[in-house]
Amino acid sequence: MKAVILDAATLGEDIDLTPIREQVDSLDVHAITLPEQRLERLAGARIALVNKVVLDAELLDQLPALELICVLATGTNNIDMAAAERHGIEVRNVAAYGTASVAQHTLMLMLALANRLPLYQQDVAAGRWDENPFFCLMDHRTLQLADKRLVIVGQGELGSRVAQLAEAFGMQVTFAARPGNEANDKRPGLAELAPTADIISLHCPLTDATRGLIDASMLAQMKDDALLVNCARGGIVDEAAALAALRAGTLGGLGVDSLPVEPPRDGHPLIDASREPLNLIVTPHNAWITPESRANVVALTVDNLRAWRASRTG
Repeated sequence: MKAVILDAATLGEDIDLTPIREQVDSLDVHAITLPEQRLERLAGARIALVNKVVLDAELLDQLPALELICVLATGTNNIDMAAAERHGIEVRNVAAYGTASVAQHTLMLMLALANRLPLYQQDVAAGRWDENPFFCLMDHRTLQLADKRLVIVGQGELGSRVAQLAEAFGMQVTFAARPGNEANDKRPGLAELAPTADIISLHCPLTDATRGLIDASMLAQMKDDALLVNCARGGIVDEAAALAALRAGTLGGLGVDSLPVEPPRDGHPLIDASREPLNLIVTPHNAWITPESRANVVALTVDNLRAWRASRTG
């Protein structure tokens, strides 16, 4: 039973792949795979393990031996699911492997933005503390989290964990209705909640209903000192509108861990703006990367391999 990992580098060099090796007869490990290398590397393999490498219909049509695709992530948008089904190839992904890691990162962004950390770091580096007439700098109005209202979009495992952590800081947490399903949801919609929110945190998938969810109109309804955190997917926030609001002083802070195109080979306005005196934090989609989280990906993939083998012999 030959298995091939096409982009092992996405798990990091410090993650032990031995548990996966023990589930297959042979395992070929490739750190990175270019599109033109996919066919040769997967030839004769019964199992493909991928994170972000695209397995499209044209490729799957040329892999008659392939029986299982293990996605080393939650999203399966890089797999042509219809083609896989047509060829009888099972696709298994992993979920909830990084809940603790991403929730921690989310709170980090909230705390840093609430305390205007980007602005005060720039002030200290520029020597403004040295020149101050008294002992502390207090040029930027900070936000105490206790008793503030946090609105979370997405009440899954991750959103629920963020709520638990936020409540430990004394925050009042409200979950918004699922975007696009407000009429059938007992929870209030985001449009209703936005004017009262001190912080909005996004933990929902990117869908037709959530694309551009936080747009100029929604931003205009929010408090001028409200914070916006996106540890979900790029594109849920209209980044250009959010940046304009931040520059205009009608948004108190913005923290994002994802952008619409990753990696941003051609740059992005938010990355350029990180050099400006703004309460802005852009992290490189690394909320999930704690060693524990990445090891969970391996463990859950082993579970998928075992379940697949059991289904074939049962």
